[in-house]
Amino acid sequence: MPKMKTRRAAAKRFSLTATGRYKRKRANLRHNLEKRTQIQKKRAGKQEYVSAADHGLVARMLPNG
Repeated sequence: MPKMKTRRAAAKRFSLTATGRYKRKRANLRHNLEKRTQIQKKRAGKQEYVSAADHGLVARMLPNG
């Protein structure tokens, strides 16, 4: 049986926390920022956890944690 490989694109976007959840960066902070409010930009800059519905998909892409 060959080794299970990590999906490198997912490894660059998600990280596993000590409690077993996956952290991700929020979207909408790349361009067209002048039309967004300060609150939207501040909220988009924060980290968030992957939802429970997507947890299994991310875990399959990152078999080695």
